[in-house]
Amino acid sequence: MGALIEIESSHGANGPVAPRKRRGWAWLGLLPFFAFLAIFLLLPTLGVIRKAFVANDNSYTTRGFTDAISQESAAFWNSLKISLITALLGVVFGTALAYAAATAKRPKWLRSLVSAFSGVAANMGGIILAFLFLTLLGRQGLGTKILTDNGWDPYKSWFSINDFSGVVLVYMYFQIPLMVLVTLPAIDGLKSSWREASANLGGTTFTYWRRVGLPVLAPSMLGGFLLLFANAYSAFATAYALNTQSNLVPIKISFFLQGDVTGRSPMPFALATWMILFMAVSMGGYLVLRKRAERWQQSAAA
Repeated sequence: MGALIEIESSHGANGPVAPRKRRGWAWLGLLPFFAFLAIFLLLPTLGVIRKAFVANDNSYTTRGFTDAISQESAAFWNSLKISLITALLGVVFGTALAYAAATAKRPKWLRSLVSAFSGVAANMGGIILAFLFLTLLGRQGLGTKILTDNGWDPYKSWFSINDFSGVVLVYMYFQIPLMVLVTLPAIDGLKSSWREASANLGGTTFTYWRRVGLPVLAPSMLGGFLLLFANAYSAFATAYALNTQSNLVPIKISFFLQGDVTGRSPMPFALATWMILFMAVSMGGYLVLRKRAERWQQSAAA
């Protein structure tokens, strides 16, 4: 009888009563993280945007934005060009390398080696990376000496480590590994049964990739392209170490900040604001495509 009373009381007179949700305090652990974002990301970003609208006489102006586009159009174009080229090449070679590492059965340690190297190389850049390539492919570099002794001097043709071609080559060192890390989980989601089903229905390898493989990998590849674009567009130290006169937006920002003794010119802050907008659009698109890729992977696992 006591058990029946307890059951009836738990269900109530008109049906079951939903249990009360206990208020959790686990979110308090995120407070240091949000404080870190606010201090080192949000506040500096708002400060840069605010200074982009302030003229030398402390009046409100939007001239800095129009001057940045009109006067530094070459820097924008060079940054866009190098970002698009390195992102496209990174997607092609990075996806191919990730697929080779994911599908290779022998040796077993190959995938672990590729993943470990990609994790290190994707986060390597700046002065150290530039110095490594200068010692390898600079005018007096070891690789240049070897090529010259074998009858081909790259500096007498189209290549120069300090020129556009050299910057593209150096950027590929961290662009390809970053794409490997992005696409490896998506490639793991490709089931072998899908290829077998395509073959049983008379489909060729081309048919499988056109109708199954590439549509599944497309969100990850497009998201990786946007991520690589943002990564190359915002890179500063590597290009600056290779050539301090490189006509790129991040280097132009540094040039104007160092040359403005008053600290009131809106030009560098307008350039930085434009770069923030490019980065926000690229990263927003990457996050959207990344969520779609995760849904593909979850449906494939189910």
